[in-house]
Amino acid sequence: MTRLVVVSNRVAVPGENRAGGLAVGLLAALKERGGLWFGWSGKTVKEGSGTLHRQKDGDIDYVTMDLSKREVDGYYNGFANRTLWPLLHFRLDLVDYDRGTRETYHKVNALFADKLAPLLREDDIVWIHDYHLIPLGALLRERGIGCRIGFFLHIPMPSADLLQAMPDHLRLFSALYAYDLVGFQTQRDADRFQTYLRLFGGGRVLDNGELEAPGGRRFRAAAFPIGIDTELIARQAGTAATKAAVKNLRNSLRDRQLAIGVDRLDYSKGLPERFLGFERYLERHPDQRGSLTYLQIAPVSRGDVTEYRQLRSQLEQIAGHINGGHAEPDWTPLRYVNQNFTHATLTGFYRAAAVGLVTPLRDGMNLVAKEYVASQDPEDPGVLVLSLLAGAADELKQALLVNPHDLDGVADAIATAATMSLSRRKERWHAMMEHLRTYDINHWRRSYLDALEG
Repeated sequence: MTRLVVVSNRVAVPGENRAGGLAVGLLAALKERGGLWFGWSGKTVKEGSGTLHRQKDGDIDYVTMDLSKREVDGYYNGFANRTLWPLLHFRLDLVDYDRGTRETYHKVNALFADKLAPLLREDDIVWIHDYHLIPLGALLRERGIGCRIGFFLHIPMPSADLLQAMPDHLRLFSALYAYDLVGFQTQRDADRFQTYLRLFGGGRVLDNGELEAPGGRRFRAAAFPIGIDTELIARQAGTAATKAAVKNLRNSLRDRQLAIGVDRLDYSKGLPERFLGFERYLERHPDQRGSLTYLQIAPVSRGDVTEYRQLRSQLEQIAGHINGGHAEPDWTPLRYVNQNFTHATLTGFYRAAAVGLVTPLRDGMNLVAKEYVASQDPEDPGVLVLSLLAGAADELKQALLVNPHDLDGVADAIATAATMSLSRRKERWHAMMEHLRTYDINHWRRSYLDALEG
């Protein structure tokens, strides 16, 4: 079996607590084939940028690379997260475009290529991940690498008009033509990329579904919706009931129902709209007053970026307004927490919640939606309220699907979820759980790698 080489911004090095769902899936693929995982070390150094650190664990080599503070600021904090992240989440109004950070982004990708190319073998399969490393495949081709190279975009692909609005867009997005397979979360994302290729990228879509770049190079783009480790999460949620944090949460509710949201503090997650939708629920459904508590867990991310600081302040203000207007001496409607919890504890929280609120304004997939479903008690499952604008909505059709901009719709969905009969809840949950068991994280990585090798 050919060796697999995974490249991502960060690496799940043995001994570090970075075992998220994606890491589990990629590690399983690397263990199956033997391979190499390459990426940034997470360290910033004053000098000696590009220094490699090697670690071996069984048949897997982990190679990480240091970057300078200036490189991290330009490549990661700058162009990747202040230009590409908002652009790819349809937020042109928040795009901070700077030629300096753009050049640093391309230089760091070139450094990745310089350091990775000598480690590659002719028959390797290379799988590059996410928006931080879009140009890497083309840069490896320039260095004479001819093996099969695939790319997977974990976040949304916006419309062609939005991509075209970014200065020098073709330099970046035409780099995708160098891959053999470009993977997206949804068919809509793949279709939008094909439209960009046709309208602005100088390419065409062939009758057999292949894409042809202006120079004649052919490649493919397709949807591979990412899954979760469904059985592991179901087991975790079952045992998490004994954890102190989960017991304390259940006891604090005093027989009230729980609605839960768990999101990074990010403008793509639609938290202000969700808070306002919850307030509308309190106003529109006075008969349910005092029967449900909404817990929003939103760990702070990118706290040094102005937009994120403003978002945090806005949420604190809305939460205070809601509780000020609706709380009673023995009941706080909205609990807003910026604390981090372990993944296992979160699955216990999900299981305790009668309503799961996942209402992003845009999301490539949103694994919280899938994890909420997988965490439920089969005998008493909760109900998922899910944004139509999350990739997960294409799969979890038995959720209550809402437009996150429609506050009345969100409010009514919360009320419907909170009062749904046990038989209807079980019916919906079983259908979603069956899907999640079939299309789990292992199905995702196998189907992608089979297509890349095919």
